[in-house]
Amino acid sequence: MAAALGGFGLLQGRVGLAAAAAATFFSRPGCRALVWGDGAVFSSAGRSYSFEAKEEEEELRVRYLDDEHKGIVVLGLNRSHARNALNKNLLKMMSKAVDALKSDKKVRTVIFRSEVPGIFCAGADLKERAKMHSSEVGSFASKARATINEMANLPVPTIAAIDGTALGGGLELALACDIRVAACSAKMGLVETKLAIIPGADGEEAKSIGLISHVVEQNEAGDAAYRRALVLAREFLPQGPLAMRVAKLAINQGMEVDLVTGLAIEEACYAQTIPTKDRIEGLLAFKEKRPPCYKGE
Repeated sequence: MAAALGGFGLLQGRVGLAAAAAATFFSRPGCRALVWGDGAVFSSAGRSYSFEAKEEEEELRVRYLDDEHKGIVVLGLNRSHARNALNKNLLKMMSKAVDALKSDKKVRTVIFRSEVPGIFCAGADLKERAKMHSSEVGSFASKARATINEMANLPVPTIAAIDGTALGGGLELALACDIRVAACSAKMGLVETKLAIIPGADGEEAKSIGLISHVVEQNEAGDAAYRRALVLAREFLPQGPLAMRVAKLAINQGMEVDLVTGLAIEEACYAQTIPTKDRIEGLLAFKEKRPPCYKGE
């Protein structure tokens, strides 16, 4: 279990669905996932979406994908002037978006990405924090902690697409996701403790601590991690949505307890799938040798 202490006082140990899905970690010759230096070049993939965030919410773009990506929601950080630093307003928008997603039965998976070239998230907005009264800092940290925990507890698989630098709270945000995909040029660190995450490490060393699920070579567009995240997200779409939700619940809760308790949690979650129409559909599809058509019922 990867653990990291970041700027919001969070001890994040998120392996979750990445382990259960046996996500393959791979690296390319010459790729170093966790090194210091300039951020990777990044640009938007230029895809069409069915929903665009309102203008006043432009710092966080919420996009519901269409066609073969239907069921995938992309949350894009877009504070270019502040390197996507987390301020009060952005945290408020993230919390609002996550709250809406957790009750939306049509959502199958969520991707967190940056729409700013070369940066995933620089952590807390220190310029804003410097203007805070000391009495405000604690409540801000609590809000940040609560928001990231809400992300971690989303009932659907979550994927962080890291195409640029992720520092401090930005890395914690990625750690809250079930699966983390990083471009080999991405840089990550917990600068609050003056400690980088194994600077200069190659893919195998990163794999050994479970920090990243997949490493990909950056492309010319600078969105290789996002494109890989889309491929992974599509793999979740044909799965039974109710089964995916209880599977994630069993995994997240089971990691925090002993084996006997974990098995009891697994049994209780399995019991929730027994009366569903999706379970019957899965059995019929197997018998009839056809793809199942799950409806989340």
